[in-house]
Amino acid sequence: MTNPFAQFSGVLTTPFAQLGGAPITLSGLLLAILIVIISFFASRIAVRLLARLRKSMRDGSTALYILEKFTGYGIALFGVVFALSTVGINLSSLAVFAGALGVGVGLGLQGVIKEFVSGLVLLFDNIVNVGDYVELPGANAVRGIVFEIGARATHIRTNDNIDVFVPNSRLIEERFLNWTYQGQTSRIHIPFSVAYGADKTLVREVVLKAAREIDSTLPESDTRRTQVWLVSFGDSALNFELVVWPRLEALKRPAAMRAAYTWAIDDALRGAAIEIPFPQRDIRIRAVLGREGEDAYHALGFKAVKPVADTHETAAAPAHNDAATDLARPEEPPPLAAKP
Repeated sequence: MTNPFAQFSGVLTTPFAQLGGAPITLSGLLLAILIVIISFFASRIAVRLLARLRKSMRDGSTALYILEKFTGYGIALFGVVFALSTVGINLSSLAVFAGALGVGVGLGLQGVIKEFVSGLVLLFDNIVNVGDYVELPGANAVRGIVFEIGARATHIRTNDNIDVFVPNSRLIEERFLNWTYQGQTSRIHIPFSVAYGADKTLVREVVLKAAREIDSTLPESDTRRTQVWLVSFGDSALNFELVVWPRLEALKRPAAMRAAYTWAIDDALRGAAIEIPFPQRDIRIRAVLGREGEDAYHALGFKAVKPVADTHETAAAPAHNDAATDLARPEEPPPLAAKP
């Protein structure tokens, strides 16, 4: 009587194909598949543990992120190589085949390989890290926090919780803004306008007070000051800018941050009874039906208005010029490059 176990064992150990001069058995193939599954599972567990550790640390997150990526790739690659060896395939005998296959894959997957190499460059170049707030200008503008640098694309999450995947090569080949490079904040400018004739000193005082009361404003130092600049003369208004250094967390939410400062400026100007002007035009009539001056006013049915001369002159107090103070400030040396 035939033993079923012996028959099953014979099926598992009987070669059914050859690859690279090595016989392929069903038992070896099943073992290789199991090794690949275990290696990919172990890779995901290691990546998740390192990611959890990285998120709990403030310093050294860049180095941990690089270790996280290479640990995942390394465990998976080691599992594949070990599985091939378990099957009995001599990897050296597949060198020629692998070379030809590599050329074919390279020609067919040039874009994928390009993005993969670009991702490795981003990991080691340290121009952008996970957690940075970046902005890619252009027709397809993207602005958000770098969530992950993957093998093919960089995952950016906008402030509206929209996930955008940007090809890695775009961050290598194109110009982009890193608003939080190496954990540094940036100065922002909030424009506003007041009517001609407004007291510049009063405008500066109330706007500075409003800006300093916002929690997002950094405490002032010798190199980082909250200031108000008069930047231009408009058609119907004096154009100012609030120059402020926000906290890093606020800088990652630019729309809400600018809205908060704009709201505070409007409240401050209204509270001080400083006029916020509407667009307006002054029309001066030089001649009507050949008449000029007072005759033109009489022709229109108006009475000529004579200017009232000032009976006394008042000397205006010199206003504090924040822009001039900022220009006089010595240039700050660039920060030392952070090591990954």
